[in-house]
Amino acid sequence: MDDKNIDVIVKTLKDAKQPCSEFVGLMDSFNNPYLVLIACILSLRTNDKTTYPATLRMLKLGKTPEDFAKCSEQELEKAIYPVGFYANKAKQIIQLSKEIVEKHNGKVPESIEELVKFNGVGRKTANLVVARGFNKPAICVDVHVHRIFNRMGYVKTKTPEETEFALREKLPKKYWIDINTLIVTHGQNVCKPQRPLCNICPINKYCDKLI
Repeated sequence: MDDKNIDVIVKTLKDAKQPCSEFVGLMDSFNNPYLVLIACILSLRTNDKTTYPATLRMLKLGKTPEDFAKCSEQELEKAIYPVGFYANKAKQIIQLSKEIVEKHNGKVPESIEELVKFNGVGRKTANLVVARGFNKPAICVDVHVHRIFNRMGYVKTKTPEETEFALREKLPKKYWIDINTLIVTHGQNVCKPQRPLCNICPINKYCDKLI
């Protein structure tokens, strides 16, 4: 694709107003770095249909690091089951909550470099916390963002981390915060991993897949 088309591509996807999943909508509504962090941890290797009700059940137990630092693993496991690796995730959430309380005065760090120091927190999660939790420019690259930007031909990378750094070099910063929600929604509705619905894609004329 011609890199100059990125502005019209973003505008077209925004205008298309494709329905996002309940979980994506919930994440976008938080505006709270801690809630974004723990919900993102739940979502790893788990589909949105399972993660959404599990997140709601988890939030009945608490909404602050102090709440979950005191939570028992068994209670949290029961709430978030059946998300993938629920036992490990319960332990992880409780441990990082304790670290946030004890080492960061109850506040989630604002930098990617500090966030990835938490056990099990990778760049995808850290970027999402910075973007959605702190409303600061950061590019969260998940499988949808990695797949679609490569499929379109905007980047040519082999891993999500390579895609993140490639996008940092060329994607206008004004799009960084919103690009994950926009592309994930497009990936769930149209540009699917297998059998993408190119015939109804609003940006198909800009995509290398059809050239």
